Amino acid sequence: MKEKDKEEQVVLVDEQDTVLGYMGKQEAHEKGLLHRAISVILFNSQGEQLVQQRAHTKYHWAGIWSNTCCSHPRQGESYQAAAERRLFEELGIKTPLREVFQFIYKAHDEASGLTEHELDHVFVGVFDDDFDYNKNEVAAVRWMDTETLQGEIAEHPENYSFWFKIILEEFKKHPNL
Repeated sequence: MKEKDKEEQVVLVDEQDTVLGYMGKQEAHEKGLLHRAISVILFNSQGEQLVQQRAHTKYHWAGIWSNTCCSHPRQGESYQAAAERRLFEELGIKTPLREVFQFIYKAHDEASGLTEHELDHVFVGVFDDDFDYNKNEVAAVRWMDTETLQGEIAEHPENYSFWFKIILEEFKKHPNL
């Protein structure tokens, strides 16, 4: 089997982030097992957030609007390295990131029948340049101010990822992030 044909593995953990093992991403989501994840939120100098619409070909949460990017650390990869890697893979962006908080959540995707159960480490950064995103990963992007974003989520919460809504609520508790 070629390396590119191998299924991506996730790092299974307990609630204290102790590694329990590794499993194919699809199986972990079918079983709803807790695993490591990263989420990145980029802001521009005007304070707007870069949000993305997940590609319609994603195997779960397809077409949903979410934070700048998200993914899973690989075996032996730090949360920081995973955040930087995925930001570049999805959006072609390299910029300094800093971790601001972490949380655990569990959400079921009715469309795919899969369950996200993640220990999610959230990173933020600032970016003002042009970029060209990966069309295989991302359907669309846009910069949004917080008020407009919160208004859209209030009107159509089903259009936004479960984890992104949790992150935005956490930002409200810590406005200096």
